[in-house]
Amino acid sequence: MSDIRNETIPDGHEIEQAENEIKEDAHSIKRIFRQPKAAWAVAFACVVAFMGIGLVDPILPSIAAQMDATPSQVELLFTSYLLVTGIMMLITGWLSSRIGPKMTLLIGLVIIILFSTLGGLAGSVDELVGLRAGWGLGNALFISTALAVIVSVAGGGSAVAIMLYEAALGLGMSVGPLLGGLLGSIHWRAPFFGVAVLMLIGLLAVWILLTDMPKPTKKIPLSAPFQALRHPGLLTIGLTALFYNFGFFTLLTYSPFVLNLGEFGIGFVFFVWGVMLAIGSIFIAPSFETKMGTKKSLSLVMIGIIITLALMGIGADWPVFLIVMIALMGLLLGINNTVMTTAVMEVSPVERSTASAAYSFLRFTGGSISPWLAGKVSEHISIGAPYYVAAAAVLVGLLLFTARRGAMDRLS
Repeated sequence: MSDIRNETIPDGHEIEQAENEIKEDAHSIKRIFRQPKAAWAVAFACVVAFMGIGLVDPILPSIAAQMDATPSQVELLFTSYLLVTGIMMLITGWLSSRIGPKMTLLIGLVIIILFSTLGGLAGSVDELVGLRAGWGLGNALFISTALAVIVSVAGGGSAVAIMLYEAALGLGMSVGPLLGGLLGSIHWRAPFFGVAVLMLIGLLAVWILLTDMPKPTKKIPLSAPFQALRHPGLLTIGLTALFYNFGFFTLLTYSPFVLNLGEFGIGFVFFVWGVMLAIGSIFIAPSFETKMGTKKSLSLVMIGIIITLALMGIGADWPVFLIVMIALMGLLLGINNTVMTTAVMEVSPVERSTASAAYSFLRFTGGSISPWLAGKVSEHISIGAPYYVAAAAVLVGLLLFTARRGAMDRLS
């Protein structure tokens, strides 16, 4: 393993070069497995961190039943988590540039361990909502720093490092619901303790195996993400993502209530969804961009998402149909996530870490509204209505994206 103490966190230009290498180097997948221990340590922690997003999904109906709560009350577990994650994205760059990336990772992991453990001990839905908010803080600190750290320590080039990160994201998003379903079938508290144990292992691995990394030489001001959003292209992509993620998280958080399955059944459905998400993100999205360009790819995939969400509203009473549509949505969402992230990185001259923070602030805060609103809409209108609202939100994002295409002249 090479000495990484003299390496620095990559800047935006280096990550841009890495993304181009991904498209050009067909042998990167083979080299992804030849990594130093430090890279595997951070990648494992990434898997567990991303698992936390979907881990609660299969146990939402159980929590609602055992705590005598409505769907909208239980959905607040996602709302608080996503809202805090989005807001805290605004300060992660500022913090990391002052205390260093390794310390930022460790603090994020400690916070996740603390609040996931306390979540397993909670006695009411209100307590769980507050504790999930704390979990979101830790998640923001960890996820915002992990990509840059993996690029810095991984072997085989930056392209391989980014593929390793994307693989960790896909694995975490797919395994999270499955593990949540397995542990949730024992008791709804078990998934919270399970994450705490896995994150503790990740914490020890990062602490021991990740050699101390120097603090960045350039300190990022707190105002940087807000200044970045003054760029019309970046603001357009961010607002498009806000409405798109409304649809994304409606699907993820509301569907467990209409599938009429137990914890393991829900977990397995969203495991398949996560696998399709990873396939779309890693294997299909690059070819879409190469053949059609970023703008056309985003427009076509969002049209597909709108149609699929509308069909789910029509077929909300048919669980088998919903399962098929959820799997299809995983593929579409995976493609869209990767293409949209690429757009964020290319649309403006803003430093990539700052652009990512500004974009993440908008998309997570936008997504945070949808879980609670989906529950309310289903309670007062019909079980299919939340999908129609989600489709309408994605349509607003598509119309905004189309109307402001001129602001994104840097995109293909």
